[in-house]
Amino acid sequence: MVRRFSLPVSAGLMLAALLPLTACGGGSKERPKADLAASKITTIGVNSYLWRASLDTLSFMPMVQTDSNGGVIVTDWYTNPNSPNERMKLTVSILDQDLRADALRVAASRQVNQGGQWVNAPVEAATVQKLEEIILTKARDLRRMAIAG
Repeated sequence: MVRRFSLPVSAGLMLAALLPLTACGGGSKERPKADLAASKITTIGVNSYLWRASLDTLSFMPMVQTDSNGGVIVTDWYTNPNSPNERMKLTVSILDQDLRADALRVAASRQVNQGGQWVNAPVEAATVQKLEEIILTKARDLRRMAIAG
């Protein structure tokens, strides 16, 4: 069976595959020990806390793809009822089994309605950063509850 992905999904998967390579520095620094509670809690391919927190955070948006093994969540366009002339689409990539800030990447697309046509518009970097912070905070809270409970 051949799986065909739309362009945004393919780009997201390629991004997920290439981003870890950009972090490769020259030194021989050892990677910190993995958090076994975070990485061994389920059999999905990515950190379960980041996965659950991402799904919870984006639950108000329609989903196009959710791949727990590849760690990719792609939403469809979402229009906030308070801003009917603007819409957003998100791709969340979870890159690791460890609960770390660099294991999460959010990409956003934004369009505005101009004369009945949707036109691409810039996304403020602060918007993406804030969304990443919300997901990370929620993931840490889920981990804290699992360890305490």
